Amino acid sequence: MEGRAVIAGVKKSVVPRRPRARRSLYLHYLVEPFAYLSPAIVLIGTVMLIPLAVGISYSFQSLDLLRPFNSGWVGFQNYLALWGDKKFWIALENTLFWTFWSVTLQFLLGLGLALLLNRPFFGKRLFQALVFLPWAVPTFLSALTWAWLFNPVIGPLPHWLAKLGLLDEPFNILGDPTLAMWGPIVANVWFGVPFFAITLLAALQSIPGELYEAAEIDGASGWQCFTRITLPFLAPMIAITVMLRTIWIANFADLIFVMTGGGPANSTQILSTYIFTTAFKKLDFAYASTIAVALLLILLTYSGIVMWLRKKLIKI
Repeated sequence: MEGRAVIAGVKKSVVPRRPRARRSLYLHYLVEPFAYLSPAIVLIGTVMLIPLAVGISYSFQSLDLLRPFNSGWVGFQNYLALWGDKKFWIALENTLFWTFWSVTLQFLLGLGLALLLNRPFFGKRLFQALVFLPWAVPTFLSALTWAWLFNPVIGPLPHWLAKLGLLDEPFNILGDPTLAMWGPIVANVWFGVPFFAITLLAALQSIPGELYEAAEIDGASGWQCFTRITLPFLAPMIAITVMLRTIWIANFADLIFVMTGGGPANSTQILSTYIFTTAFKKLDFAYASTIAVALLLILLTYSGIVMWLRKKLIKI
């Protein structure tokens, strides 16, 4: 009887402690990862989140350095001005044109190069080095080089296009409002193709070779292997790379600013160059922040749609 009483007493003393032990264990596993990540969280918050919050707050203020005594909170006045700004809508249209053709051509050429580099052939390593070379060239130098190539006096491209019959005579393509945007697009395609080639080549090399062997045994054609095996395996990677590259190109003002400066007649003005000129030429940081917030919302909406489509593709 005394032994049973002792055992019962032990059980009574142990049972209430189990929930406490579980709670402490849960807290341990919940708090410990954040403790290890705290330096990175503080760094991200300091470098990214705080400037983002400050930039968004600027869009609700008046911060024109040319009129320093008119600063202060103005509410949604900058956004109302943005809605009626014709230059903003022109820049938005140019951004869509610039981004769509740059991403489309980069993706198609990058996919073709990735498929080519995924096959064994003589001089493959040398060809890989040449393909990846544009990605290593500084953007500013690339823009200067392509601006020289499009120069009608000393550049070869207008003369070659005239010899091919595509132009009546050599002229300044970057100075023509109807053709000027194609100059930075060509330069951007040359610069960005290696990104798609590298990422898609890595994804291609992860596809099991047994799938292609089984498909060949079953009599599948090359096109059927590409559409039934290659593309489904590449679909998640394509969605991510296209989304990232779209965001980068929409914010990519270097090539356009160096080659055309947004001209002629705002024909190559995109939102990122409009933000730069508004902030550092007109010194209107509040309105530049308003344009930047609008671009941020557009890109967030686009990213949400792409991620939703990616989940649908994975389920399929």
